[in-house]
Amino acid sequence: MGSKGRAIVGLDVDKLLIVLNKAYADEWLAYYQYWLGAKVIRGPMKDAVAAELSVHATEELAHATLVAERIIQLGGTPLVDPQEWFSWGNCGYEAPADPFVRKLLEQNIRGEQCAIGVYDDLMKLSAGKDPITYNIALRILEQEVEHEEDLQALLEDLELMLNPPQH
Repeated sequence: MGSKGRAIVGLDVDKLLIVLNKAYADEWLAYYQYWLGAKVIRGPMKDAVAAELSVHATEELAHATLVAERIIQLGGTPLVDPQEWFSWGNCGYEAPADPFVRKLLEQNIRGEQCAIGVYDDLMKLSAGKDPITYNIALRILEQEVEHEEDLQALLEDLELMLNPPQH
């Protein structure tokens, strides 16, 4: 831990570490939800949606890495027991028990909407007080917004395919 790097943070670092560990748990759960969803998906457009879910899984894992690195920089320890992810996470985990394309898209859209709120809150918490955490939250938020948009576009395409407009 860099003592000066921690000292320049203008807020309660212990509180910040809790918020970051909650986000860290979310990222791992999101990674697994996307990764597994891409494997079990069924229905129309499954190949296109599976490819998108796989890309998102990779990006969620990268988010977990960024958050873990920040936790360590601040002198904390990322959650070491995966069982803790369920109790610490903000956004939960929706198992892809119903692997139909629409269901998986809807589940992951909800997850992204939750993540957008989490990183928006983290930006508000760190704005003007911790520029490093703020910038990490901004980078992740940009991708979460993009993920939501990608998934909603796929859901719209699916709906049009299943229910074409009548002319």
